[in-house]
Amino acid sequence: MARPVTNTAFEALLRAAGYGNAHAAFARQLNYAGRVHGTWRYDAASVYWWLRGRRPAEHVQVTMADVFVRKLGRPVTVAELGFAAAPLVPNIAYPLSVSHGIKVAEQLWAMLAKQLGPQSGGTFQNDVALHAALAWRYDLPDGTVTHSGRQPVTTADIDSLYALADHFTDLDRRHGGGSPRTRTLMTDFLVRQVSPMLGGTYTDAIGRDLMRAVATLSGQLAFMSYDAGEHGVAQHLLTVALRLAKAANDRLYGAHLLANLATQAVYLGHAQDAARLAEAAIDGAGRAPAAVRARLYTTAASAYGRSGERRACQNALAKAERALDRTDAGSSPRWAAYFSAAHFSGTALKSLSDLHLHRQALRHAPGAVDLANRNARTCALHTALVATIHARSGDVEAACEWGRKLAAHVPAVRSARVTHRIRELTATLSPYRAMPEVNELLVHLPALAGHN
Repeated sequence: MARPVTNTAFEALLRAAGYGNAHAAFARQLNYAGRVHGTWRYDAASVYWWLRGRRPAEHVQVTMADVFVRKLGRPVTVAELGFAAAPLVPNIAYPLSVSHGIKVAEQLWAMLAKQLGPQSGGTFQNDVALHAALAWRYDLPDGTVTHSGRQPVTTADIDSLYALADHFTDLDRRHGGGSPRTRTLMTDFLVRQVSPMLGGTYTDAIGRDLMRAVATLSGQLAFMSYDAGEHGVAQHLLTVALRLAKAANDRLYGAHLLANLATQAVYLGHAQDAARLAEAAIDGAGRAPAAVRARLYTTAASAYGRSGERRACQNALAKAERALDRTDAGSSPRWAAYFSAAHFSGTALKSLSDLHLHRQALRHAPGAVDLANRNARTCALHTALVATIHARSGDVEAACEWGRKLAAHVPAVRSARVTHRIRELTATLSPYRAMPEVNELLVHLPALAGHN
């Protein structure tokens, strides 16, 4: 039995445009009109669900309006489509208790699972991020996380969560967080498999391991959402993950999550608050293993570079480099294994460039691209950055050479951050478009950005 239509405004537009009984035809026109954004595969089933409350991404709505404009011969606004913004969890604040944190997490996952494409779940809120940092750092530890429910949770169950987290992390690094399909799969897993486990039966020891594993999954989905440009959603997920890491008594992973919040703040231009978040992470981590210190000081350097604090940036880079030299894989947490000399070099490259120290920055270029083949997104991000810094320093020939290398990495990646780097490179090279090699590159770069 078909569900009733809830979006009558969209239904009326379909009828007026002659698509009332031709939903597949509308989907084909939409896919064709949206080819600049990549390959869309909407079909009649997509239209069915849009008529019944699901909300497509904002750029898809804009393209829908364009399809109706061409068909109806009159202006059609996005507002006329009837897709009201779907609210996420009403309160993004750091949960006060473990039970509240679990409830907020489950609400958030369930709401995300009902969405299609990017969620448009608000913007990054600096004051909320700073409050979360304070609460995580100074709130008293949770006395116990023991719970009685239907399903007993075992160590094997928790091991399976880590295995899935590793799988999604690998997909993210190879293909970027911009794929709605991957994020949908992960959200569905959280709703169907993880939520029942949180409501199950577990001892305090098993419960803390469970909280750590779920924080890992939520933190990974947060990073993927950040990479996709969904900054409100990413902050929601990171805040929840931070609370669960607190419940797990895992201050090192909590510091890592807080550093991710700082990284997001740097990306969005909130450099001073990013520095506060990074320093809170360093303070909260305490006497951390060298690999963790290297990762945290690198984040602090990024924040100080963006805010123009030259001495603080260079001090943080020096501390990060010393810690990296002392890293011992055997004493590092499993999640810290990703952080390599290439990640440090990439951040040094960006931070020193932000300080307009382009020649000094470019000394880190070889190290920044010395990455494992499976990390295609970071390769693309660092390659684009090297090209842009060469252009800013006036070496247009080198910028073009690196720009051509970039083209080899981008097709495998969907990432809003990669798109942003490509557009930065395009803008930096534009004054030199009279040069044939620059003009040729500028023809191809927008297509690469459109792919993402």
